[in-house]
Amino acid sequence: MKKLLNIVLVISIPLVMFSCYYDEFPEEIVEETPEIVYFSQNIIPIFTDNNCVECHPSLRQPDFRPGNEYNSLVPAFVTPGNPTDSRLYEMLNDNNHRSLTTTELNLIEKWIEQGAENN
Repeated sequence: MKKLLNIVLVISIPLVMFSCYYDEFPEEIVEETPEIVYFSQNIIPIFTDNNCVECHPSLRQPDFRPGNEYNSLVPAFVTPGNPTDSRLYEMLNDNNHRSLTTTELNLIEKWIEQGAENN
């Protein structure tokens, strides 16, 4: 009986000690923004993917119809080099506006910081 008790203790102690193992919470995966943010390759797809043209046709500014995006945004909604003074960045950063991912918002911010060029 004593031998059986020893065997049970030897088996149960490691089980108890290692049964409360918790993994750390997984880190949020955030895509890195590219070195240079291009309006045509990085910014226009954000407006297209989020269906911005549905709410912003030609009668509602900014006009996100294909070919009108840049002229409608700069300089009326974007202050090149300064995202905090740009109406576009402020509106998109607002929680009441259509939700964008953190990566998309970071791309827009970086594009504005880089001078909001039509590249």
